[in-house]
Amino acid sequence: MTTTIEPELIRRAAEGDSRAMAALLTDVRPGLVRYCRARLGRIGGAYTTADDVAQEICLAVLRALPRYRDQGTPFSAFVYAIAGHKVADAQRAAARAAAVTATVDASLDTPAAEPGPEQQAVATDLARRLSVLLDRLPDAQREIVLLRVAVGLTAEEVGAIVGMSAAAVRVAQSRALARLRTLAGDTLDEVAA
Repeated sequence: MTTTIEPELIRRAAEGDSRAMAALLTDVRPGLVRYCRARLGRIGGAYTTADDVAQEICLAVLRALPRYRDQGTPFSAFVYAIAGHKVADAQRAAARAAAVTATVDASLDTPAAEPGPEQQAVATDLARRLSVLLDRLPDAQREIVLLRVAVGLTAEEVGAIVGMSAAAVRVAQSRALARLRTLAGDTLDEVAA
Protein backbone atom coordinates (compact mmCIF):
# COMPACT_ATOMS: atom_id res chain seq x y z
CA MET A 1 0.00 0.00 0.00
CA THR A 2 2.63 2.45 -1.08
CA THR A 3 0.24 4.38 -3.27
CA THR A 4 -2.65 6.37 -1.97
CA ILE A 5 -5.96 4.59 -2.26
CA GLU A 6 -8.62 6.59 -4.06
CA PRO A 7 -11.15 8.09 -1.62
CA GLU A 8 -13.94 7.11 -4.02
CA LEU A 9 -12.91 3.44 -3.78
CA ILE A 10 -12.88 3.67 0.02
CA ARG A 11 -16.32 5.35 0.04
CA ARG A 12 -17.82 2.70 -2.25
CA ALA A 13 -16.29 -0.11 -0.18
CA ALA A 14 -17.63 1.44 3.04
CA GLU A 15 -21.09 1.53 1.44
CA GLY A 16 -20.91 -2.21 0.78
CA ASP A 17 -19.90 -2.36 -2.90
CA SER A 18 -18.39 -5.87 -3.16
CA ARG A 19 -16.17 -5.00 -6.14
CA ALA A 20 -14.80 -1.97 -4.31
CA MET A 21 -14.16 -4.10 -1.21
CA ALA A 22 -12.28 -6.66 -3.31
CA ALA A 23 -10.20 -3.93 -4.98
CA LEU A 24 -9.47 -2.33 -1.61
CA LEU A 25 -8.29 -5.62 -0.12
CA THR A 26 -6.17 -6.25 -3.21
CA ASP A 27 -4.44 -2.93 -2.51
CA VAL A 28 -3.90 -3.34 1.24
CA ARG A 29 -3.25 -7.08 1.69
CA PRO A 30 0.35 -7.30 0.35
CA GLY A 31 1.53 -4.61 2.77
CA LEU A 32 -0.32 -6.25 5.64
CA VAL A 33 1.31 -9.61 4.90
CA ARG A 34 4.78 -7.99 4.88
CA TYR A 35 3.97 -6.14 8.12
CA CYS A 36 2.75 -9.31 9.87
CA ARG A 37 5.71 -11.35 8.64
CA ALA A 38 8.09 -8.68 9.89
CA ARG A 39 6.38 -8.40 13.27
CA LEU A 40 5.57 -12.08 13.87
CA GLY A 41 8.35 -13.83 11.96
CA ARG A 42 8.52 -17.44 10.98
CA ILE A 43 7.33 -20.35 13.03
CA GLY A 44 8.66 -23.74 12.02
CA GLY A 45 10.23 -22.27 8.90
CA ALA A 46 6.94 -20.90 7.54
CA TYR A 47 4.99 -17.67 7.75
CA THR A 48 1.64 -19.43 8.27
CA THR A 49 0.74 -17.60 11.48
CA ALA A 50 1.70 -14.21 10.07
CA ASP A 51 -0.33 -14.85 6.93
CA ASP A 52 -3.30 -15.94 9.05
CA VAL A 53 -3.07 -12.75 11.12
CA ALA A 54 -2.91 -10.69 7.90
CA GLN A 55 -6.12 -12.39 6.80
CA GLU A 56 -7.74 -11.60 10.17
CA ILE A 57 -6.70 -7.97 9.72
CA CYS A 58 -8.32 -7.88 6.29
CA LEU A 59 -11.55 -9.21 7.78
CA ALA A 60 -11.38 -6.70 10.64
CA VAL A 61 -10.84 -3.86 8.14
CA LEU A 62 -13.92 -5.00 6.21
CA ARG A 63 -15.98 -5.15 9.42
CA ALA A 64 -14.79 -1.70 10.53
CA LEU A 65 -15.08 -0.12 7.09
CA PRO A 66 -18.70 1.05 7.46
CA ARG A 67 -17.60 3.11 10.50
CA TYR A 68 -14.60 4.65 8.71
CA ARG A 69 -14.72 8.42 8.29
CA ASP A 70 -12.10 10.39 6.38
CA GLN A 71 -10.57 12.73 8.97
CA GLY A 72 -7.72 14.02 6.84
CA THR A 73 -5.29 11.20 7.64
CA PRO A 74 -4.28 8.52 5.12
CA PHE A 75 -6.46 5.42 4.97
CA SER A 76 -3.32 3.43 5.82
CA ALA A 77 -3.43 4.91 9.34
CA PHE A 78 -6.85 3.33 9.81
CA VAL A 79 -5.64 -0.01 8.40
CA TYR A 80 -2.37 -0.19 10.37
CA ALA A 81 -4.04 0.84 13.62
CA ILE A 82 -6.18 -2.28 13.24
CA ALA A 83 -3.09 -4.27 12.21
CA GLY A 84 -1.15 -3.16 15.28
CA HIS A 85 -3.92 -4.40 17.58
CA LYS A 86 -4.29 -7.74 15.77
CA VAL A 87 -0.52 -8.36 15.80
CA ALA A 88 -0.38 -7.58 19.52
CA ASP A 89 -3.26 -10.03 20.08
CA ALA A 90 -1.40 -12.70 18.10
CA GLN A 91 1.80 -12.11 20.07
CA ARG A 92 -0.06 -12.44 23.37
CA ALA A 93 -1.80 -15.62 22.17
CA ALA A 94 1.52 -17.12 21.04
CA ALA A 95 3.11 -16.32 24.39
CA ARG A 96 0.22 -17.99 26.23
CA ALA A 97 0.33 -21.05 23.95
CA ALA A 98 4.09 -21.42 24.35
CA ALA A 99 3.78 -21.26 28.11
CA VAL A 100 1.00 -23.84 28.26
CA THR A 101 1.71 -26.43 25.58
CA ALA A 102 4.58 -28.03 23.74
CA THR A 103 4.03 -28.66 20.05
CA VAL A 104 4.87 -31.84 18.21
CA ASP A 105 6.36 -31.56 14.74
CA ALA A 106 4.11 -33.74 12.61
CA SER A 107 6.24 -33.08 9.56
CA LEU A 108 8.71 -35.76 10.66
CA ASP A 109 6.42 -38.43 9.15
CA THR A 110 6.40 -36.95 5.65
CA PRO A 111 9.18 -35.55 3.52
CA ALA A 112 9.14 -31.78 3.22
CA ALA A 113 8.96 -29.91 -0.08
CA GLU A 114 10.69 -26.97 1.61
CA PRO A 115 14.38 -26.07 1.53
CA GLY A 116 16.73 -28.53 3.16
CA PRO A 117 17.77 -28.43 6.81
CA GLU A 118 20.89 -26.36 6.12
CA GLN A 119 18.99 -23.64 4.25
CA GLN A 120 16.28 -23.60 6.91
CA ALA A 121 18.88 -23.33 9.65
CA VAL A 122 20.62 -20.43 7.92
CA ALA A 123 17.32 -18.63 7.25
CA THR A 124 16.10 -19.23 10.79
CA ASP A 125 19.38 -18.00 12.26
CA LEU A 126 19.29 -14.88 10.09
CA ALA A 127 15.67 -14.16 11.06
CA ARG A 128 16.53 -14.70 14.74
CA ARG A 129 19.51 -12.34 14.54
CA LEU A 130 17.46 -9.68 12.80
CA SER A 131 14.71 -10.06 15.36
CA VAL A 132 17.23 -9.69 18.21
CA LEU A 133 18.64 -6.54 16.61
CA LEU A 134 15.17 -5.07 16.04
CA ASP A 135 14.19 -5.88 19.63
CA ARG A 136 17.10 -3.73 20.84
CA LEU A 137 15.57 -0.66 19.19
CA PRO A 138 13.08 1.51 21.07
CA ASP A 139 9.47 0.55 20.24
CA ALA A 140 8.81 3.66 18.13
CA GLN A 141 11.95 3.20 16.03
CA ARG A 142 11.24 -0.50 15.53
CA GLU A 143 7.70 0.26 14.36
CA ILE A 144 8.96 2.94 11.96
CA VAL A 145 11.58 0.61 10.46
CA LEU A 146 9.03 -2.16 10.00
CA LEU A 147 6.45 0.11 8.41
CA ARG A 148 8.95 1.90 6.15
CA VAL A 149 11.26 -0.98 5.19
CA ALA A 150 9.22 -4.17 5.51
CA VAL A 151 5.82 -2.77 4.51
CA GLY A 152 7.04 -0.01 2.22
CA LEU A 153 4.83 2.81 3.44
CA THR A 154 5.73 6.43 2.77
CA ALA A 155 7.02 8.67 5.53
CA GLU A 156 3.71 10.56 5.42
CA GLU A 157 1.70 7.34 5.89
CA VAL A 158 3.91 6.15 8.74
CA GLY A 159 3.72 9.60 10.34
CA ALA A 160 -0.07 9.40 10.36
CA ILE A 161 0.09 5.96 11.96
CA VAL A 162 2.60 6.80 14.69
CA GLY A 163 1.57 10.43 15.24
CA MET A 164 4.70 12.12 13.87
CA SER A 165 5.47 14.43 10.99
CA ALA A 166 6.95 12.89 7.85
CA ALA A 167 10.24 14.69 8.54
CA ALA A 168 10.36 13.28 12.08
CA VAL A 169 9.70 9.79 10.70
CA ARG A 170 12.62 10.13 8.27
CA VAL A 171 14.92 11.31 11.07
CA ALA A 172 13.80 8.49 13.38
CA GLN A 173 14.25 5.95 10.57
CA SER A 174 17.75 7.23 9.84
CA ARG A 175 18.69 7.02 13.51
CA ALA A 176 17.18 3.54 13.82
CA LEU A 177 19.07 2.24 10.79
CA ALA A 178 22.31 3.78 12.08
CA ARG A 179 21.69 2.10 15.43
CA LEU A 180 21.04 -1.23 13.69
CA ARG A 181 24.32 -0.91 11.77
CA THR A 182 26.15 -0.27 15.05
CA LEU A 183 24.41 -3.17 16.78
CA ALA A 184 25.12 -5.50 13.84
CA GLY A 185 28.78 -4.47 13.89
CA ASP A 186 29.00 -5.09 17.63
CA THR A 187 27.41 -8.51 17.15
CA LEU A 188 29.93 -9.41 14.43
CA ASP A 189 32.79 -8.20 16.65
CA GLU A 190 31.53 -10.44 19.50
CA VAL A 191 31.35 -13.45 17.18
CA ALA A 192 34.88 -12.82 15.85
CA ALA A 193 36.35 -12.50 19.34
